[in-house]
Amino acid sequence: MRFCEGLLRLEPLIAKLFYIDERGEGRDKVYSTETMKKLITILCSFVLCISLFGCQKETKDYIAKIEVKDYGTITVKLDGKTAPITVQNFVDLAKSGFYDGLTFHRIIEGFMIQGGDPNGNGTGGSDKTIKGEFKENGVKNNIKHKRGVISMARSSDYDSASSQFFIMQEDNDSLDGQYAAFGHVTKGMKVVDKICEDADPMDDNGTIAQSKQPVIKTITVSEIND
Repeated sequence: MRFCEGLLRLEPLIAKLFYIDERGEGRDKVYSTETMKKLITILCSFVLCISLFGCQKETKDYIAKIEVKDYGTITVKLDGKTAPITVQNFVDLAKSGFYDGLTFHRIIEGFMIQGGDPNGNGTGGSDKTIKGEFKENGVKNNIKHKRGVISMARSSDYDSASSQFFIMQEDNDSLDGQYAAFGHVTKGMKVVDKICEDADPMDDNGTIAQSKQPVIKTITVSEIND
């Protein structure tokens, strides 16, 4: 809008440049004042379109490989078209090495495994939080919390997700529309099952003693080229 207003303020200078008077009469008689206004309006519309398309962030899908010490690799397809903010956050953290050496601190067999907390107890995260991309937070997200789906953990604040994520071992539709699911496991569910099988939680919430928490060696991500 300010750009367009600026162009309109330039109209007298442009008219003077072409020697145009109020009647459109001048040495060159190139454009009338009214025509000039129309041209500026068209130019504004063109620039606005360029800005909208140019500033729109391209959504991408990725493959993430979560290597768990002594267990193997969980391969996940990240759905950047459905949850672009969530996927980009996860990708950025993985590429920075944030997840290297962190753990799965909460494991409930028949439900899910949760990890990505630098504190190892469910209280930590990265240095930023992101918008929760799910229905209850006003964002369309049709990914269901089925076996193998990866989703973001959060507090009661809808926009509090940071680095912690969980992978579903079994279906749980009560989470649908409440948490930002952003992909699904394509290979390695046996790893998830084995982690759940070996887990020895200290309470009903799935808390795992730090000495027994499975370690995430690294998470690597690669862009899927269509």
